[in-house]
Amino acid sequence: FFFFFFFERARDYGNQKINIVPAGQKNNAPGAARVVARRMAVRGRRSKRGSRSPEHQNATAVQEEPENKLEGKGRPDRPIHRVRDSLLSSTSGFQNYRGLLNDCILLLVLSNARNIISNVLKYGLLVNPLQWGRLAVDLNNVPSYWLLLGSSVFVLIALKLEQAASKGLVSQGVLLTLHTINLIILLTTPVVIVFTFDAGLVGRFCALGWYTVLLMKLVSYIQVNSWCRRTSLKNKKTDGANTDSVGANTDDSIGANTDGVSANTGENTPGLVMYPNNLNVKDMVYFLAAPTLCYELNFPRIPQIRKIFLLRRTLEAVFLINVVLAIVQQWLVPTAFNSLKPFKEMDYPLMVERILILAGPNHLMWLLTFYFFFHSYMNILGELLRFGDRQFYKDWWNSDTIRHFWSSWNIPVHRFALRHIYTPIVELGYSQTVAVITVFLLSAFFHEYVVSISLRMVRTWAFVAMVSQVPLGILTSLSFMRGQIGNVVVWISIVLGQPTAIMMYLHDYYWFHPIPSNNATVV
Repeated sequence: FFFFFFFERARDYGNQKINIVPAGQKNNAPGAARVVARRMAVRGRRSKRGSRSPEHQNATAVQEEPENKLEGKGRPDRPIHRVRDSLLSSTSGFQNYRGLLNDCILLLVLSNARNIISNVLKYGLLVNPLQWGRLAVDLNNVPSYWLLLGSSVFVLIALKLEQAASKGLVSQGVLLTLHTINLIILLTTPVVIVFTFDAGLVGRFCALGWYTVLLMKLVSYIQVNSWCRRTSLKNKKTDGANTDSVGANTDDSIGANTDGVSANTGENTPGLVMYPNNLNVKDMVYFLAAPTLCYELNFPRIPQIRKIFLLRRTLEAVFLINVVLAIVQQWLVPTAFNSLKPFKEMDYPLMVERILILAGPNHLMWLLTFYFFFHSYMNILGELLRFGDRQFYKDWWNSDTIRHFWSSWNIPVHRFALRHIYTPIVELGYSQTVAVITVFLLSAFFHEYVVSISLRMVRTWAFVAMVSQVPLGILTSLSFMRGQIGNVVVWISIVLGQPTAIMMYLHDYYWFHPIPSNNATVV
């Protein structure tokens, strides 16, 4: 205080003497000229600060602006205060929290590092890549391999029926009946094989997952060709001429030929595949391999395969699948098995504690699996097939309603449900609510179909979890739940819902299939 008081008094004395310094004499007093020079230097340094990055300018603008504006206004008390909000207040307009985000990431890394070290110290190193390879070549999976190969029979039946219908050999009613029988047999065949033969769990899960995907692809294939056939017959009646082929009308995608020309109309367009020229094995195989569940006669295509892009996605897929398997073997499996006793004894406090412990590794595995499947693997398929539409997901992590989450995290399934379930129901005169509930019920059924049949036991945990999304979706759609609160609710349902369902199935599975305690860490 005394130092600054003395400095101010000395500067005032210099200001008084500045006018009586003889010409040509060196001015050593801190007079007005030097004060001005110093102020110009300070302003120069501050102008250099202004040339920094925009983020730094935003971070320092709130701190420097008041002093710059109030300094040198001629007021004797040199005020530095004004009305302003704290940076963490929502009314301050401050949005640069990058440092806090880095701190949160550091805390997340440290906490998970501690959990990993604790896991290794408790169970030892359980990761064994040789077991992963044995799972793929396990002879117990032979029935599942036969299921995968046998699925081609249902594909050929659907193709032959469509070819017969295009030639007028089968009526619409008979065609619909035969397609329905074919799809029902497709849906029930894995159930019979799984419960008849003792196939491996991994093989059963893969086979049931593929049959579910195949069912949706064939439904789309049948329905789109039906639209084309009706359009063809309509054109024949209207024009009185024999129209050789028509394109498909779709409301969610853009058709394209192999040269990249896009169109989807009901007229003959040069360069496009037209109905019924699409009814061949090559077209069917491309659709089955394409990363989509919605059929089109002309998919959008990219000009050529990008080799660097394909290499990156391939390396990502190989790395991520190994990381996921390591997390499952080292972290998820022993944690889940150690949680069986509280669920068996119905010790509710310990059950909650076990679910919270399981939530961490399960959520990490789920996030990595999402990136592996929807980004790496699907892009690999799309690149090899030059498939142009790569929107496999949207920003589901910003969802503030359950409905927005389900419509953005799995775009292929969402488009199928919208195009082949929701829209037809609404067009039949039913309300949108009925259509949404129908979509959720069908989704719940197929979730339960894949999980329960794979585990060879009929349970309803996945079905109940999916059906519960309906009231939760209604809750998050309320006005006061929108925004930050709704997004937190969505994340809670993801983080805690999945480990709860896992523990329910694990408890029921090993209730009927008890294992020795020394096998608790076997995948």
